[in-house]
Formats: sequence, structure tokens, C-alpha cells
Amino acid sequence: MTSINFAAAQQRVEERRRLGAVESRTRLESQQNLQALSALTRLPFPLNDLGQRGLEAWDAINGREGTRPAYRVGQVDAELLDEELHELLKGQVGEGLKYFGSHIRDDWSSEILLGLRAVLFKLSIWDHNTSYGAALQNLRYTDARHQGPVSAAPTKWQKGLYGILTVGCRYGWTKWEEWLADQEGGYEEPSASVRLLSRVSSIASITHSIAAFASFLIFLVNGRYRTLLDRILRLRLTSSSSQVSREVSFEYLNRQLVWHAFTEFLLFLLPLVGISRWKRWISRAWRKTKALAISDMGGEDEAVSNGELAFLPERTCAICYQDQNSTSTSENEIMAISGASGGVIGSAQSDVTNPYETIPCSCIYCFVCIAKRLEAEEGEGWACLRCGELVKECKPWAGDVLEEACSTLNKKNVSFSDDNGRRETQERSNAQHSG
Repeated sequence: MTSINFAAAQQRVEERRRLGAVESRTRLESQQNLQALSALTRLPFPLNDLGQRGLEAWDAINGREGTRPAYRVGQVDAELLDEELHELLKGQVGEGLKYFGSHIRDDWSSEILLGLRAVLFKLSIWDHNTSYGAALQNLRYTDARHQGPVSAAPTKWQKGLYGILTVGCRYGWTKWEEWLADQEGGYEEPSASVRLLSRVSSIASITHSIAAFASFLIFLVNGRYRTLLDRILRLRLTSSSSQVSREVSFEYLNRQLVWHAFTEFLLFLLPLVGISRWKRWISRAWRKTKALAISDMGGEDEAVSNGELAFLPERTCAICYQDQNSTSTSENEIMAISGASGGVIGSAQSDVTNPYETIPCSCIYCFVCIAKRLEAEEGEGWACLRCGELVKECKPWAGDVLEEACSTLNKKNVSFSDDNGRRETQERSNAQHSG
């Protein structure tokens, strides 16, 4: 019992010594501060007040109260996640709008980003007081003006100003910079007013960058306000619960590894399954079903099968044309493109080279094109692009090419012999009808 009392007495003595050392150190620091303040007060008028206010500002910046558990890494990661979400959605919307015209994504990029930011702001910060990136970090916005043990939600005017400045003003500044770039990007020298506005905009942008950098440095010290706008509006990101785990979660990495292994397994399995064979079977079944439906609705005349490129001229290889114009395969689109180009369908690159005819439909294609298609079908037959018949074989074309001299010496007309025979037959039939 005596030894226990003696150990407790020693601990009390050590605690008194530690408290005395802390008190003496604090007294010494206060004396040094008083000496520094007295030295500053002896300076001239503008400098003595400036030094005192600088020390007060440093004490405010160096303060650590209220920083936990809204740690700095989580706040910075939340901002990066929000920007990545905006870029991801912008890319997806751009991919969806490219079917209405490739120029829409480039011409209306600022408007698309404005709409996305407005929608995300309404669904996240305005409704739930947190962005999607902050929600993933278990953070939400609070009103820093409220002093109390329980944090208060931001007011509507704070959130409204936040939305106006982050959505509307950012869009307005982007359009303003685009307008200045258009005014300065011409061949003529910009006017004096444009140069003045450009200089003012440059100064404003540099000032904002410097202020944002200073605010971020202060954030690294005390961890209160992540951005300059948050500091102005007194909005802070704090934890939504008191139990915050700062351990790094590798769940997303596990999901990525599982998905990567699954995709590699599919790439290994698809050649064994023979997906191309199933695709050909489904396409043939669809063509037969479509032909039966047409025959039931429109009779035997409409049931005649036609290929998807039956309207092309005979000199054009349908396979070459399909490979060169994979984005526009419908007849209406091709006719619209040919009308814009002067009524010419195809080009010299899509003309038949080394002609071969298919069996039994006798449609003409390039030898290399038709040989590749028949080889890819593995003996099951290929649907002709001109007539829709099932083709399994081909042979050299038995026709000939005729060259007729025109009125000019430098031009010649090239056509197939079959075309001339058909033209003569049509002329005889017209003469008989007229007679």
C-alpha cells in the first residue's frame, strides 16, 4: 500500500512539473508577443496598425478549431469528382447528339455544360445540401456563420448565390471570352475598346487566380473553406456523421478487377461460341420474316426480294460502297447525299474492278469483295446487297466493257455491254408502240 501511494505521489509531482513548464512557456511567449506589439506600436501610423492586424490575421489563419472531421483530402477529392462527373456527362450527351449533326456538340458545347451544371446543382446541392462528389466522401455543406455544437444547413440565399455564381456566371464568363477571342482573331486589328476590354478581362482573371491560390493555401493550413467562393459565402464542407473512417477503400479496385477479368473471359469465349454464325442466322431469319410479312400485306408483286443497295448503278460495287459509306446505308440518306453532290452516286473508288457475277442472281461485284464475303460466311451463303438472294458461289463475269467516243476528243463514255443491249431493246419497243 505504501509503494502504491508513493508511485501516485510521484505521478502527481511529475504532472505539476509538466504544468509548470507549460505555464512558463506560455508566459514567455506572451511576453515576446507583448514586446513585439510594443515595438510595432512605436512605428509610424500606417505601419503600427498594419502590423497588429497582420498578427491577428495570422492567428486567425493558424487556428485549428472546427477542422475535424472534414479533412482536406476528402474535400479536394470531392471537387475533383464533381469535375469528372461533369466531363463524363458532357461526353455522353455529345455522343448522343452527334446523330443529329456533328456540329451540334462543338457549336453548343457551352450551352450543354450549362444545362448539365444546372441540373446537377438542382438535384444535389439545392435539394440535399451536398454535391455528388461530396456525398461519396461523406461530406455536406453547412453554414459556417452558425456557432453551436450542431451544424446548421445553408440558407436558401447562400445556395441560390452559389448556383448563380457557379452555373450562370461561369457560363457568362465563357461566352465573354469566346466573344473577345472572335473579335481579336480576325485579320483586321481590333479596335481600342476591344483591346481595353481584353486587358480588363485579363487583369480580372489574373486577380481571381491569385486570390483563389491564396485561399487554397489558407485552406491547407486550417482546412475550413475549400474554394474562394465557399470562403465568400461562408459555406463549409463538414461530415454528415460523427463517425468518419479515414481508411482508404479498395472496393472500387476490386470491382474493376472483377469486371476486367469478366471482359477477358468473354473475349476468350466469343470465338469459341461462334457469334458470327449466330448473327448470320438471326439476319437470315429476319429477312425471311420480313419477306413473308410483305407478301401477306402487299401481294406477290411486292414480295419480290430486293437488297438494301438495289438502287445503285451497275458500275458501282455495292460492297465497296457499303464499306466506304457505313454511316449512311438507307436509300433516303444516300439519295440526299448524291443530290448534294450533283446527283452522282458512288465514286471512282467504288467502281467494279475485276468483275465477278454471283450465282444464281448474276449480280456483279469486285472479285476481292465477293470472295471475302463468301469466305467469311463459311459456306452458309451470303445475302446479296442488290437482290437479297442467298449467294454461295461466284464466277467470272461473261460481259464486256464498251467505250463510245463522244463529241469532244478528251472525254469518253464507259458502259457495260449489257446496258447497250437493254438500251437498244427499249428503243425498239418504244418505236413499236409509237408505230
